[in-house]
Amino acid sequence: MSDIASIVRNHTMAIREPNIPERRVVASLYPTIQDAVDYCAGHGGGTVVVPEGSWHSGPIHLSSNINLHVETGATIEFTSKREAYLPAVFTRWEGTECYNYSPLIYAKDCHDVAITGDGTLKGNGMDWWDWKTDQIGGANRLYDLAATGTPVEQRMFGTEKDALRPSFVQFVNCSNALIENVAIEEGPMWTIHPVYCEDVIIRGVRVESIGPNVDGCNPDSCRNVLIEGCRFNTGDDCVEIDSGLNEDGWRVNRPCENIEISHCTMIGGHAAIAIGSMVSGGVRNVYAHDCTMAAVERGVHIKSMRGRGGFVEDVLLENLTIKAVRHEAIRFSMFYQMSTVTPKTTTPTKLRRITLRHITGSGAAAALEFAGLPEEPLRDITLDSVYMTAGESIRSSDVLGLYMRDVQLTSEAQ
Repeated sequence: MSDIASIVRNHTMAIREPNIPERRVVASLYPTIQDAVDYCAGHGGGTVVVPEGSWHSGPIHLSSNINLHVETGATIEFTSKREAYLPAVFTRWEGTECYNYSPLIYAKDCHDVAITGDGTLKGNGMDWWDWKTDQIGGANRLYDLAATGTPVEQRMFGTEKDALRPSFVQFVNCSNALIENVAIEEGPMWTIHPVYCEDVIIRGVRVESIGPNVDGCNPDSCRNVLIEGCRFNTGDDCVEIDSGLNEDGWRVNRPCENIEISHCTMIGGHAAIAIGSMVSGGVRNVYAHDCTMAAVERGVHIKSMRGRGGFVEDVLLENLTIKAVRHEAIRFSMFYQMSTVTPKTTTPTKLRRITLRHITGSGAAAALEFAGLPEEPLRDITLDSVYMTAGESIRSSDVLGLYMRDVQLTSEAQ
């Protein structure tokens, strides 16, 4: 096992699952699911059981020592009434801290917290998706506040004019968190979004959400995260690793590190596995292995742009199968152009020590693209046992240290 794999696995294998008290509270005995959660939390914690059937809910705020267990045949459908998600709560919206609409399921400063069961969470995200075209004003106002050092407590949003959509499930500053087996459908924006968390397991989850910016899972300035055995069908990146946007990411200065992505299936959307572009706090020690990717725009996309700063380093991508990809099967580029806001500086991102091992694929427009900046080249990219057929084999510019062993790239007619 390589050094990167060993480092990451030593952290993820040591993650302790939540310690939930034996108490069981049946949600159907209370006026709302939130009432059941509050009762259970007030008595020391336990499992809040949502039984078979259809349940309508406003936002659910979890507490320490709580497991929200959605049983087989149970569906929680969340309201799309905006006012239900007020008052605004602390959040990180596209890499910048502020106060905004509550996520549909939210936990802050909690330990030992879980969402489990074979049931379904439905977000009615299509009622929020048209805000994609309305959010530019709010996003730029937020960025201006952060860039000028406005205190977070004064960055108040949560209005239809600002049009900043909330995440579906967001845990903030939590430890020993578990999300297991549930199906999560059609959220407003990012689906599973742990922020500043440590020791997180996301296992066996099924995400079906095809709206704009509706990523599957976004570890954001977290430590020790295991994502395994999940299935993602999304309208954006299936898994995206982030660490803050530009000046606010530099201020917070919390990297995302020790992330393992294992035995997942990714279909649809922009990229199966993405790092960035919000990497201003840095990303290190990522091990993605034994995953299947198909019918996405790109298999693996490490992306940044001038103005992000930060770094991406020590990444191992191993035993990946990438098929029927619209653009590049694997792309590392410092020329990302899809940012919601325009950076105010030209600070480059440092990318170094990335290894691709045992990668197979076919049906992409191009197999590989590596594009650094003249002032900050990509450094030390290793290809080992890479076998791919594509319309083009490789594009490379501004790379210092591109090492190849047993690489077979074959052109195919498009």
